[in-house]
Amino acid sequence: MQRLMGRPWFRRRSVGFGWRPVSWQGWAVSAAALALAVGVIALMRGSPERIPLVILILAAYAVVALLTGARRAEAASEALVEEAPAHVETRMAPASTARRPRPATSQPPALVVERLTKRFGERVAVDDLSFSVAAGEVFGFLGPNGAGKTTTVRMLATLIAPTSGSAVVAGIPLAPENGIEIRERIAVMPENPGLYLRLTVAENLEFFAGLFGLRRSEEPIARALAAVNLTGRANDLCGSLSKGLRQRVGLARALLSDPAIVFLDEPTSGLDPAMTEEVLQALVTHVASEEMTVFFSSHQIAEVEQIADRVAIIDRGRTVVAGSLDDLRASFRRIQLVFDGDAREAAFRAPGIVRVRRAGRVLTLLSNAGAESILAEARALNPVSADVTPVTLKDIFLETVEGRS
Repeated sequence: MQRLMGRPWFRRRSVGFGWRPVSWQGWAVSAAALALAVGVIALMRGSPERIPLVILILAAYAVVALLTGARRAEAASEALVEEAPAHVETRMAPASTARRPRPATSQPPALVVERLTKRFGERVAVDDLSFSVAAGEVFGFLGPNGAGKTTTVRMLATLIAPTSGSAVVAGIPLAPENGIEIRERIAVMPENPGLYLRLTVAENLEFFAGLFGLRRSEEPIARALAAVNLTGRANDLCGSLSKGLRQRVGLARALLSDPAIVFLDEPTSGLDPAMTEEVLQALVTHVASEEMTVFFSSHQIAEVEQIADRVAIIDRGRTVVAGSLDDLRASFRRIQLVFDGDAREAAFRAPGIVRVRRAGRVLTLLSNAGAESILAEARALNPVSADVTPVTLKDIFLETVEGRS
């Protein structure tokens, strides 16, 4: 039934039945109904008509509550609409325009992983993995499908136990006895957010807020909806939303409990470019103003390069390279040598050469040991020309992962 008033007088109880007053009008109606019921019972003591009259008073009270009340989630979303700035729109600007500055690193690391390994029978999914994540940064965990990214996230989120190795998650050692404490400080957004499609956005968030143990969920729901710019869609059924909007609802759910670390496992998988921009923008906009660490797992190079402060490239369960984007770009160089005859590939199997490609008279090298020493060695082979060019994260990824033997 549609509420008659603009602001709710009553709100449906989250536990049990009935409504509770949330405004002065609701309290006034409740007090009047109680006084009237008590007065009827006192004045008509012994009269058989007092019971029907009390029932009539209670029925009238229930009707007023129904007509002037709101569900908890609906009230939260309405409150947020009133507080939201007038310029906020559902459509978002490209995430690339909101790149945040790198965070300070004075705090202890949010995540430390040392020689973490996971075996499933004879198959090694994660093999001696080591890296660290600074507090407050967006950490890009980049690797091809099947590299061990999801398995790593599941271990760090205490969903599965590692075979060997150690980790510290949000300052807590990764151990079975610490599982509950770790889960209280993290949130995980999987590739499929798993929303209830017959519930509204706000109802989904209200339900999960209850699972998180949030007794007063209105403010966290309002804050989460604002973070992903979905305030105006709070009362839409999740089944009516596009996949991109559902992913943003999933992100809102992950932000509900104000976690220290958010694990995002392929959050933009299957989205078109416009939807991807919206999800990334929601993420960047929120973490730019919060002390929150984001572990962003993806195989999409451009997305990681767009939002990450630092990145680790993983392949076959092992870390291939890790560092800030600027450091990685600065440490790698592409060297292209052109010879009169066939290129001599064997001459460049030296430390610092990550990859060698030969195409007729052209030899292309990828080096992470600087270009000067490689050029000095190359000049001894009398190339016709030698060019050194910078590389992108895509170049590093393709050469260190997909091109490895």
